[in-house]
Amino acid sequence: MYRFKKIDYLLVVPYILLCAIGVIMVYSASANVAVQNGSSPIIYLFKQLIFVLIGIGITGFMTAFKLSRIRTERFLAIAYIIFLVTFIGLLIVGKTVNGAAGWIILPGFSIQPAEFVKYYLIIAVAQFLAAPGHQEDLLGGSWWYVMGAPLGLGLVLVLLVLLQPDMGSATIIVAIIFIMCLSSGISFRRSIVILGGAVAGLVLIVFPLALKLYESGVVKSYKLARLVAFVDPFGHARTSGQQLVNSYYALSNGGLFGVGLGNSIQKRGYLPEPNTDFIMAITGEELGAIGVSVILILLGIIIWRSIQVGIRAKSSFNTIVCYGIATYFAVQATINVGGVVGYLPITGVTFPFISYGGSSMISLTLCLGTLLNISGQEREKREF
Repeated sequence: MYRFKKIDYLLVVPYILLCAIGVIMVYSASANVAVQNGSSPIIYLFKQLIFVLIGIGITGFMTAFKLSRIRTERFLAIAYIIFLVTFIGLLIVGKTVNGAAGWIILPGFSIQPAEFVKYYLIIAVAQFLAAPGHQEDLLGGSWWYVMGAPLGLGLVLVLLVLLQPDMGSATIIVAIIFIMCLSSGISFRRSIVILGGAVAGLVLIVFPLALKLYESGVVKSYKLARLVAFVDPFGHARTSGQQLVNSYYALSNGGLFGVGLGNSIQKRGYLPEPNTDFIMAITGEELGAIGVSVILILLGIIIWRSIQVGIRAKSSFNTIVCYGIATYFAVQATINVGGVVGYLPITGVTFPFISYGGSSMISLTLCLGTLLNISGQEREKREF
């Protein structure tokens, strides 16, 4: 209860505001889509409200939860095996949504396991890097002994996610692992060696394997079409570039102040997934650059606070976890916005706390609750 009394409002207030904005924008962006699909215009609003409430519950639970219970070797090993079995099963019988076979479809809802891997790897890698004796090894000559296990285990999960194919989630996972390794005490020169090895692995192993699977017909051309659209959207404006071109139109229509809440044109059948992948384009059209800036500032406060808590933390585990979560939020937002404005290929990544989606919301709130937990722990240590 002490942690609730000393709650970190620099994390909670931006989170609540983002969720409130997200609920409003999901309703605005999805009402037309729902009607076109023969559903009620408030169906996505109702579901998003449920996701937000579940997320708030998870945040509160994780704030008071004993993190030591999920740091045990037994728990982490069992969870890893579950993810392996799940991803292999998805590659065989997974439901394909937007070109990726990464969904478990259940009555009334669906689950995207790749979202939960992000949180799992933050905890697992931090636990391994912060284990007794590993900090000394990282600074000494046995750094590869320490780094080899988390990198190898992470690479297996990244490969399975990439084969779905889910390039967005795979990129986020790689970024999380790299920043966590960099913040663990390893020298910058050695971190570059790790990054170079990861890039070499992608170029020499993963990409050729993905190309081979694509040529054999195992992996469909949906992601390749998105890459083509990124390179020349207007040259493919009627086919693969249609999404990005209409995103440009939405942002252009919005200008500085927007056309007004609910008045978007592009959400009316022009932009697919207006309540998930392209919700920031609809937000830019309706609320303008100012509205988008407010959202980015609110998320930026959470990321900044995450880094600040990590810097002040007395525990290596807490520090590494905070940096991993900050990376998760920052990279996911960057990939989403980058796809909307055409600076990055469209990968189907949601914007944190704004886009519609239950799996994403649960993963994000697990992270936020963990941040609040760590912030409370560190405040207790300073006061007592």
